[in-house]
Amino acid sequence: MTPQRILREAYRAHPRVALVASFQVESVVLIDMASEIVPAPEVLTIDTGRLPQETHDAIDAVRERYPIRLRVLAPDPGDLAQLAAEHGANPFHRSVELRQHCCDLRKTRPLTQALRGFDAWITGLRRDQGGTRTHTPISAPDPAHGGIFKIAPLAEWTRDQVWAYARERDLPLHPLYARGYTSIGCAPCTRATRPGEDERAGRWWWEQDGVKECGLHGAGDSSPLGGEVPPAGRGRGTW
Repeated sequence: MTPQRILREAYRAHPRVALVASFQVESVVLIDMASEIVPAPEVLTIDTGRLPQETHDAIDAVRERYPIRLRVLAPDPGDLAQLAAEHGANPFHRSVELRQHCCDLRKTRPLTQALRGFDAWITGLRRDQGGTRTHTPISAPDPAHGGIFKIAPLAEWTRDQVWAYARERDLPLHPLYARGYTSIGCAPCTRATRPGEDERAGRWWWEQDGVKECGLHGAGDSSPLGGEVPPAGRGRGTW
């Protein structure tokens, strides 16, 4: 199915759907598609407290163009205070474990809390991003979030297809793409990529080993591919 068809079926099958956006190009493509299917897509984004100013500019540009219902999530201030007291302001350079702990506090926990009450969530993951994303299912129950459905309409699209759509539709794009960034996260943990590097090479570039994920996409991505998946309780079945 096309991404548009997948989105249409997702909104038909599930009473409450959250489109989780980082405001990279995949997010904007999905918001553009969803805005032609439902009157005002419900969008969640995470302000980790360490985002570059350009990400806030990208959010403003999208809000000006689309009638989205945007909810900005934030980490618990007490958790961040404790992290800084125990490990300093920038612990992520010292070990993979501390980096993952920082990501957990700033990203994973706020999203987990926000997704309670939803029946499905939409993500911009693509299989050609490699690593743990190679086997991303288009639709599957997400055990990390109570079994609600996790839907990746762009899973089968390539990077070139995403960018071709964005250019054809003249979508508002994150300013850092023009400065050589190919994957954008928190400012201290993201750099521009060099010619020939992998698309996600600029994320946590100092780490030599381990899975370079923040924790938002974990256990749910290991579900079997293809075919129908069993209902997750609150949804109205599979498609």
